[in-house]
Amino acid sequence: MGQRVSSRSFLLFGLPNAVGHVRLGITVTRKIGCAVRRNRTKRLIREAFRRNRHRITAALDVVVNARPGIGERSYAELEAEFVSRIEQLARRFPS
Repeated sequence: MGQRVSSRSFLLFGLPNAVGHVRLGITVTRKIGCAVRRNRTKRLIREAFRRNRHRITAALDVVVNARPGIGERSYAELEAEFVSRIEQLARRFPS
């Protein structure tokens, strides 16, 4: 059974997988802005995931849905929010 965690900037969905490691999916709709803003948002989320994937011990498939307003956040704020929410999501699944 999957789990959901929300925050001001995005919504995280998690589901256990049989691969043995964590995987990431990102959706950014046109509500976020033009293609440049959407691609920048995806790059920032990927970088936050890359720098903090060691914190996730469970084998999960994680999908991040960006919410409008995410573009106004700095990278530091976005990363801190992502880390707290991804750890909250990982705690809901056994390692």
